[in-house]
Amino acid sequence: MPSHDDSMTLLETTGLSVTFGGLHAVEQVDISIQVGGFVGLIGPNGAGKTTFIDAITGFVPVSEGTIVFDGQRIDDLAPDVRARRGLTRTFQQLELFEDLTVLDNLLAAAENPKWTDMILDAFHPGRASTSTADVDWALGVVDMADTCDRYPSELSHGQRKLIAVARALAARPKLLLLDEPAAGLDTTESQALGEQLRRLVEHDTTVLLVDHDMGLVLSVCDYIYVLDSGGVIAEGTPAEVRNDPNVISAYLGSHADEAGADDASESGR
Repeated sequence: MPSHDDSMTLLETTGLSVTFGGLHAVEQVDISIQVGGFVGLIGPNGAGKTTFIDAITGFVPVSEGTIVFDGQRIDDLAPDVRARRGLTRTFQQLELFEDLTVLDNLLAAAENPKWTDMILDAFHPGRASTSTADVDWALGVVDMADTCDRYPSELSHGQRKLIAVARALAARPKLLLLDEPAAGLDTTESQALGEQLRRLVEHDTTVLLVDHDMGLVLSVCDYIYVLDSGGVIAEGTPAEVRNDPNVISAYLGSHADEAGADDASESGR
């Protein structure tokens, strides 16, 4: 369970709302993510999860409320500026370049040329690329270093998901937002993905995980927020969320026992 020491807060939203016309997609959402935490965001279809992620990362405008990241307000900043400050994300669509190797896919995403690079290259033409070092690190974190010369078409769906995570990691984010990384995976692939994702916090990366896979979220997250109809209806540890009547009614339903069994199985390993 993450500490709730305010001095260690990395991301905090206060009264965050997103409105499309007359539709309140996200309404008065308050969340707090601590440095080093692995936080989950769950909810039924249409609950506002992806819209909330889009708002945090700058892809949709905030109607009201504030977003504070690493001690500074960011709700008026463009997505690329937020990313450069250490807030990166994955998308539900993988969007890997099929004609590029895994290594080149990550290099394309990590490349962020600056005018100072040209000066450094002029005086140190043989200097190592920071992007290459970051890519090597990211692939190592998700245990996919041996795939660098392969093409996406040669990888399983689960491996492709990990490459997408590595691509976001190559930017060395302070906070990584994962949008439905387990979508389309079977139970075995999802469990394997969860084991790799859990390792991210060992590499100074704080994580916000959004996913429909209850077994995955309950087994890897320290703290969970539950959205329904655009608002937070519950929050707490996996055990607290699993047993919350509002969550069971809105989201888990008959799957509550199954999710609990999956979590118990994981903890017994």
